[in-house]
Amino acid sequence: MPLKKINPTKTEAWKTLNKHYSNLKKKHLQELFIEDKQRKENFTVSFEDFEVDFSRNRINKQTIENLVSLANEVDLSDAIEKLFKGDVINETENRAVLHTILRTKEEAVCEDNRKRFYKVQHTLSKIEQFSNSVIRGDWKGCSGKKITDIVNIGIGGSDLGPKMIVEALSNYKTHINTHFISNIDSDYLASFLKEINPETTLFIIVSKSFSTLETKLNAEFFKNWFLENTGHDCLKQNFVAVSTNDKACLEFGIPTENIFPMWNWVGGRFSLWSAVGLSISLSLGFNHFKSILEGANAMDEHFKDAPFEENLPVLLGLIGIWYNNFFKVDSEAVIPYSQFLNSFVPYLQQLSMESNGKSIDRNGQKVDYQTGTIVWGNIGTNSQHAFMQLVHQGTKLVPIDFIGFKKSLNGDVHMHKQFLANMYGQADALCYGKSKNKVHLDLKYNEKQDEINKVLPYKIFEGNKPSTIISIDKLNPEAVGKLVSLYEHKVFVQGIIWNIFSFDQFGVELGKEHSNKMIMNLV
Repeated sequence: MPLKKINPTKTEAWKTLNKHYSNLKKKHLQELFIEDKQRKENFTVSFEDFEVDFSRNRINKQTIENLVSLANEVDLSDAIEKLFKGDVINETENRAVLHTILRTKEEAVCEDNRKRFYKVQHTLSKIEQFSNSVIRGDWKGCSGKKITDIVNIGIGGSDLGPKMIVEALSNYKTHINTHFISNIDSDYLASFLKEINPETTLFIIVSKSFSTLETKLNAEFFKNWFLENTGHDCLKQNFVAVSTNDKACLEFGIPTENIFPMWNWVGGRFSLWSAVGLSISLSLGFNHFKSILEGANAMDEHFKDAPFEENLPVLLGLIGIWYNNFFKVDSEAVIPYSQFLNSFVPYLQQLSMESNGKSIDRNGQKVDYQTGTIVWGNIGTNSQHAFMQLVHQGTKLVPIDFIGFKKSLNGDVHMHKQFLANMYGQADALCYGKSKNKVHLDLKYNEKQDEINKVLPYKIFEGNKPSTIISIDKLNPEAVGKLVSLYEHKVFVQGIIWNIFSFDQFGVELGKEHSNKMIMNLV
């Protein structure tokens, strides 16, 4: 069954939210905390090792009730059911959207999806066997030497997801060095070749069609380099592929047994859970890859079963719509307080903006309201010394998701407390600001009375800047799986409410078409 096609702006809930916004928009967050002495407790939702504090958002109890009414009026529950059931909700490409089946348990699979589930399990078994063989050293390169490096060649979802996961969980890595190649920058590629030995490097070519221009060019580049520098004319020991196009893989020189399958009911930006995650399994070990899947599945079950008022992906999605469509906010920032999540924001950019950067609704009509937000950000504390000036005192309203981990991986409690103090300090500073009276008092206290008239206006912070704190116990495989699943479902929720198709990406193709035309003119 297709998704329902309800224009959200025509609902009663949307009209109610407009009126509610008019009443609430002038309220300062300080007032909201004064009015509700238990505000933090009342606006904190927990699930397993996740605790999400929504209290520093410009919302009250009525806001949540109104937003949930909107979700009910567009029948979000029906859309969630269709997602997990495997209905053809990617209507423009006539496909189901079943990335959740890549990490589910057999008892949760409906009869219609049994064959798909068993295909997934068969592929996971192949990934496990291959990963263990390479990690143990049983699988050897063309000259009989053990594999020391893997190079993942892909772009978009075939690169961003696996790269992000491997970096995020680098504390769990095996002895194998992992590299990701996506860009067709020949200068960089020439430099990169100095880092690897062709005899001990395993190349993973990841492309659903095996015709993506960037991936194809890079694959040919490494193939030619390998053949020239090893004296071998067989790719069997050093090249594998993840693709749906067996014929193209065979023509390239990769035998059938080295091809891992993909399926058209898994979109690229949702594919890290599939054989696209082969580099994850090789880099971290299959058991950790499996733990990532289990974490994602736990969040799936929460999303499927929890009431909307206590549902983390739903609440994140609804609050994002509150800012986008009522406060007219164009962007949102994500700041993880972990160096290991350095690639998380680029991953989210594709996940969110490729999914919901749409201006045509599910009725085929141009929308007259805002859809996808611009996602940006960086890791803390680096961001504090980069763009936070704009957020604190600029003219843009930028809601922020802060992501922090309660426990250090290495047990350094003292330094980790300082790290987290920065995150909470930024959230409070954005929320409360600094008044004219407080600035005046500080200047007098520091015996800078002669500077008061000159600098006082520049040191005032109006506050009232919204943020959400996602606090997680520890950065481990299960937690990363949950975190990614959380944002996947947030994006889904927003696409449903905006009445757009989130699972196609025709906007990616136009630039490729023009690039192909330009090649003839530049050669």
